[in-house]
Amino acid sequence: MRKILIADDEERMRRLVGDFLKREGFQILEAVDGRQALELFEADPGICLVILDVMMPVYDGWTVCREIRKKSMVPIIMLTARGEETDELFGFELGADEYISKPFSPQVLIARVHALLRRVNAGTRSVYSYPGLEIDVDARHVKVDDELISLSPKEFELLAYLAANEGRALSRDQILNAVWDYNFYGDPRTVDTHVKKVRLKLGSRGEYIQTVRGVGYRFEVDHD
Repeated sequence: MRKILIADDEERMRRLVGDFLKREGFQILEAVDGRQALELFEADPGICLVILDVMMPVYDGWTVCREIRKKSMVPIIMLTARGEETDELFGFELGADEYISKPFSPQVLIARVHALLRRVNAGTRSVYSYPGLEIDVDARHVKVDDELISLSPKEFELLAYLAANEGRALSRDQILNAVWDYNFYGDPRTVDTHVKKVRLKLGSRGEYIQTVRGVGYRFEVDHD
């Protein structure tokens, strides 16, 4: 059974999130503070995803995220009541995969959990298939509604990178480093320009590339 660690000092929040995840077939581990979260994570290698509240006693969520990232790339979702853009950016810099502000819809959280786990389980897929869109990484082909479309090399790499990180909010710097590499010294807004072009070429499927305010972009598809 897949295990998810929920670390939040609010019992009501742990129960709410936990109940929804149990209905999805997950086993839940609960921590009331940051120290217990780290202890549980260290003791159980079967944990497949971690949900962290930012404001917790003993160690806050950022500290727990930083410590986990020293030894594991397990998906991490941060929960916060603050909703500050600077907080979100800080969380992503520490290695968080998602950042959800309270109050939130449990269904949205569940969707994020499934998207993150799909990304992890996908590994290094060579073909990404979605409703009306197919990305063949090896052949460097993109089809929209079964019709081949033409993308420049950078446009293709950008789309493939976003798809490989489905459900994950990616900052412009992360995208630049991955697609243009660390030697890029141009304007970070070049990402926005390329995203605009890719969306246009994808037509109605361009909606799969979502803008994350104050952060960057996320590739998200409703698989239901």
